[in-house]
Amino acid sequence: MKGVILAGGSGSRLKPFTQVFNKHLLPVGKYPMIYWPILKLREAGINEILIITNPKDIFSFIEILGFGENLNVELHYQIQRNVGGGIADALLGARHFINKEKFIVILGDNIFEDSLTPYVHTFKEQRAGARVLLKEVMDPTRYGVPHIDPINKLILSIIEKPDHPPSSFCVTGIYMYDHEVFRYIDAARPSDRNELEITDVNNMYIKNKQLEFDILKGWWIDAGTHESLFKAFQYVNTNPIGENDI
Repeated sequence: MKGVILAGGSGSRLKPFTQVFNKHLLPVGKYPMIYWPILKLREAGINEILIITNPKDIFSFIEILGFGENLNVELHYQIQRNVGGGIADALLGARHFINKEKFIVILGDNIFEDSLTPYVHTFKEQRAGARVLLKEVMDPTRYGVPHIDPINKLILSIIEKPDHPPSSFCVTGIYMYDHEVFRYIDAARPSDRNELEITDVNNMYIKNKQLEFDILKGWWIDAGTHESLFKAFQYVNTNPIGENDI
């Protein structure tokens, strides 16, 4: 499997820092935020990784990360042309990086405790389709929220930022897909926010009975705000997550 890290966007919730820096290069513990998803992929045996970022930031990533030599991975880079186009739009940049193999996508501001190894192994055994990782959260209205059938252990639908969440879980920014995802993205239409929503793509998999899920056991943070970035800094300082051999 290959890995894709989405590290674009404007980082508007982390201004004024993101007027100068891409948020994924801000420090979390001793290292830039982008290190942590790279290390999680490497730990799971995924060593060929594509980073998709903004045109103005790509050379900063290359200057800091090189092509992965110091992290024992092989890094590739792709520019996200439509910076405000949404997660699914950004993922289109991986179309030529992915052949027919399954792959994993991580939003670059997701910092988490769990090893990806068991989830990746389960997905490799899955015949086809997609797999998402869920986490129980205090305020699911900020996220895509799954409506879960607990008896049959199925996701019936995913609702983006609902006023009345159907569960206390959110869909984290950790997704596993087969190559069909690009066909689904091509079929998606922009939302009211004028974005191609990854939730719509995941609901297409649900419609075809091809979306599975697992629930993260350890802590998970979307480090996209000042408060959550500070919390992520505290967590990785007290609970190292795979920084050996950096």
